[in-house]
Amino acid sequence: MEVGKVLLFLGLLLVLLGLLFLYAPKLLSWFGHLPGDIRIERDGLKVYIPIASALVLSLLLTLLWNLLTLLRR
Repeated sequence: MEVGKVLLFLGLLLVLLGLLFLYAPKLLSWFGHLPGDIRIERDGLKVYIPIASALVLSLLLTLLWNLLTLLRR
């Protein structure tokens, strides 16, 4: 891979990460509160099992990985 392409990719990645850090709290406020996420709160006990959130995150990462491998060909 050429150095220019690597630098462009890293620059784009940094821009996307910057946008994520700026807007993620507003855009992803629903994440972690999906139907299917188990939350148990009792006296002195808090249990949180993010089943639906983990499935959504896994799906998004799988799609991203497949897109990147498709673009590398």
